[in-house]
This record gives sequence, structure tokens and C-alpha cells, in this order.
Amino acid sequence: MSFSGGSYDEVERWLHNFLVSHAKRVDPRIEVTLDSGDEREGVSYAARLRLGDRTTEPIEFDYKEVAANRGSLAWGAALAERVKQVARSQLVTATTSGRR
Repeated sequence: MSFSGGSYDEVERWLHNFLVSHAKRVDPRIEVTLDSGDEREGVSYAARLRLGDRTTEPIEFDYKEVAANRGSLAWGAALAERVKQVARSQLVTATTSGRR
């Protein structure tokens, strides 16, 4: 079974679950929101990681790129590391601001 391709909604669910899974490995309190509103429908997604009252800048994802590569182990590993790095930065920011 291949995980590449998929409808916009299927890819959105996969991306959200993937991001949550890897962000929570850094800290289980981190929440992930995925914006896929009207202007993004069928085109892109924007993810934000939140810890307490701190939220990251949006991380942009192109729908076609995610759909085409979500079955690639190398692409997934690189994305997982990117998400964990953003989550670690969020954790450091929250810790140094006294909000841990």
C-alpha cells in the first residue's frame, strides 16, 4: 500500500497527525493547528505549534508536495526533524520566558 497522493482532506488529516506525533515527542503539551481555510483549499496548509500562550509563525506546506512525498521515508524523516526542531525552539522560548 502506498501513502502518496490522496485528496486534499486525506492529506490534511495525514499531515496534522504527522505533525502532532512528532511535536509531542518533544513535549506532550505542544498543540498543532493546521489552517486549510477557503483560500488554501486544494492548494496549501499552514501549521502552527502552540505551547501555552506562545504560538510559532506559520509553517507553510504545498498540498501537491505533501501528497506526492508523504510515502517517502527520506522526505518524512526530514519533515519530522524540521517539526521537532521548531518544537524544541518553542519549548526553549517558553522555558526562558518563565512559562514552562
